[in-house]
Amino acid sequence: MPRSEARVATDRSARYAKQLAAHMGRKIEAEWSEETGRGTLTFGRGTATLEAAPDALLLTVEGETENLPGLEDVVGRHLVRFGARDELVVSWQRDNGEPGLVQRNDEPAEPAEG
Repeated sequence: MPRSEARVATDRSARYAKQLAAHMGRKIEAEWSEETGRGTLTFGRGTATLEAAPDALLLTVEGETENLPGLEDVVGRHLVRFGARDELVVSWQRDNGEPGLVQRNDEPAEPAEG
């Protein structure tokens, strides 16, 4: 099955993956394991896997070729919104060699309260 991958630089990968799974779980089947640092999102037209690494969140979406842009969009868009203060950037690379979507928060982040 065609796939697309993104490596999102962050030292809070488990936190973001857990937040993404919890948020998406309101509408779709979503799982997150603190023990393994892995999770899945099951959409009607494909799946996404989340893997927390010490310095990045590794994302993979799989679906039919025509569904990859939509899967990239929904996963990346939500993650970028959650990580606005950390200025997360999601840059997808498809397994056929084509670049996928690139998502970043174009709005200025609210200053952290301290």
